[in-house]
Amino acid sequence: SPRPIRKAPALSAPEPSREAILDFIEAEREAGREVGRREIAKAFGLSGGGKIWLKRLLKELEEEGETGGDGIARPVHPRGALPPVLLCEIKGKDRDGEAYALPLEWNEAEQGVAPRILVERPREFRAKRHAAPAPAFGDQVLLKLTRLKGIEGYGYSGRVLKVMGKGKAQVLGIFRAMPDGSGRLIPIDKKAQGREALIPKGQTGDAQDGDLVSVALRRETRFGPPEAQVKDRLGSLKSERAVSLIAIHAHGIPHVFQPATIAEAETVRPAGPAGREDWRELPLITIDPADAKDHDDAVHAAPDADPDNPGGHVVTVAIADVAAYVRPGSALDREALERGNSVYFPDRVVPMLPERISNDLCSLREGEDRPAIAVRMVFSHQGRKAGHTFHRIMMKSAAKLSYQQAQAAIDGAPDEKTGPLLDTILKPLWHAYRIMSIGRDRREPLELDLPERKILLKGDGTVDRVFVPPRLDAH
Repeated sequence: SPRPIRKAPALSAPEPSREAILDFIEAEREAGREVGRREIAKAFGLSGGGKIWLKRLLKELEEEGETGGDGIARPVHPRGALPPVLLCEIKGKDRDGEAYALPLEWNEAEQGVAPRILVERPREFRAKRHAAPAPAFGDQVLLKLTRLKGIEGYGYSGRVLKVMGKGKAQVLGIFRAMPDGSGRLIPIDKKAQGREALIPKGQTGDAQDGDLVSVALRRETRFGPPEAQVKDRLGSLKSERAVSLIAIHAHGIPHVFQPATIAEAETVRPAGPAGREDWRELPLITIDPADAKDHDDAVHAAPDADPDNPGGHVVTVAIADVAAYVRPGSALDREALERGNSVYFPDRVVPMLPERISNDLCSLREGEDRPAIAVRMVFSHQGRKAGHTFHRIMMKSAAKLSYQQAQAAIDGAPDEKTGPLLDTILKPLWHAYRIMSIGRDRREPLELDLPERKILLKGDGTVDRVFVPPRLDAH
């Protein structure tokens, strides 16, 4: 028997609005009923010319992707919602370490804030022992979306159908604001000069006229410049930060820590002596560049008291125990894995770990207790290693010295700080260095004595000069 059709609300206009039609279709869909032209016409009392108008409207809605075909007016996805399959970009991880994505095509001026999509963890296929696609930050992915309820910050979850690869490389340039709220990008790359990009209204972020910005090219056009979206505002091109920022963004170096990583670093408490050997009385010292902010290794040497090793030395090297604070699977661990290493620029350091860890808890500061991993090595008077042991310790640096300061003391010009350390700490270190140099060729060590280059900047951020500092025994 024919099913009953719900009557639509009475309308004063002879032809209902598009919104009214879509509302009716959506209500029927939620009730589990499919509805076509006949049912819509009956519900709204359309006949004659009204049915012709309805046929044209449903065809338009089908072409716009709002409804399906085959004469059945079923919404492809709920109004105001995301479609069931969507191209997105993996943007980062939340405070719980879960990856999230954002729609690749999104206009905040017209659509509001882009919804975050919780990316489902890859699953293994039972039939085939292959892992599902595992996207990385910056990847463009095709996601199968599912509505979520009760998960703060998320309206959808997404299962990865296909990893499309990395998005187009971000382009750096100067932002020029247009009167209508849009903008254009003037590339700073000389090879791209003359190839400007248009930045539509709503895609400009918080960029101001004249700012150095990073944009993602969104759409190539057959005629005219491509469209782009501002991803990062990097500040004025005239600032001394510009050179480093250009390098950071040109090479895709992660330089902003995730909020979860910062929050985790701020809650970490200093490690205690439990489970560690107490070596705080051993006068380990750090020797670093004069402008170093973090001190991650310390050294000590002393003549070996063993009568079976005359003229030998015991050399101790300690490094900050990062594992005391960075646990496997934590936000700190995941972000360190993503970065891989710290990167040094003339005016900044892009650290692998937040400053709370790298410049504080894991910096072997003078006179402060610090957890460390140490190796104690015994060398003969010919520079042969007789043995070694590893230790998890609590240490306290006896002194923080610069290379030039330590070298000057050995060369006969100690200062107030190095004077008391000369005979008991510095001279044994230099003596151990000399006996180890005897067997250097035999050990075939890595060649680490390549000259480093130091870049001095002027007050306006431009390069003043580049020079090679002298290589000292202290190094």
